[in-house]
Amino acid sequence: MFKEFKNFIMTGNVIDLAVAVLLAGAMGLVVSGFVSDIMMPLVGHFSGGIDFADMKVVLDEAVVATDGTVTKPENAILYGKWINAIINLIIVGFVLFIIVKAYNKTKTPPAPAAPAGPTQEELLAQIRDLLKK
Repeated sequence: MFKEFKNFIMTGNVIDLAVAVLLAGAMGLVVSGFVSDIMMPLVGHFSGGIDFADMKVVLDEAVVATDGTVTKPENAILYGKWINAIINLIIVGFVLFIIVKAYNKTKTPPAPAAPAGPTQEELLAQIRDLLKK
C-alpha cells in the first residue's frame, strides 16, 4: 500500500502543482512589493499626492487623555487598503496571465500519430486473395 501511495505522490502532476504553488507564492510577494513600493507611490503622485492606504471613513473618533495617551482608539473603515488590495490583485493576475501565456507558447503540440498499418490478419487475407487469383 505504501508503494502505491509513493507512486501517486511522485507523479509528475503532483510535483508540477507543488512547484506552481511555491512559485505563485514567491511571485505574489514580488508583485505585492512592486505594487506597494513602486506603483502606489506613482499613482499617488499623479492623483495629487493621495496615499490610498490612508483613505478611511472614521465612525468613532479616538479619545485622547489630557496627557496625550489614547484611551479609546478610533473606529474606522479603511477602504484605502482595500483599494490597494484590488490594484495588487489586478497586477498579480495580469503578471500570472502573461507568464501562463508565455509558458503555453513554449509547449510544442504533440506530433500526429503515424497511420496504423494493416493488421496481421488483413495482410494474410490479402495474400490469400492474391493466391486465389
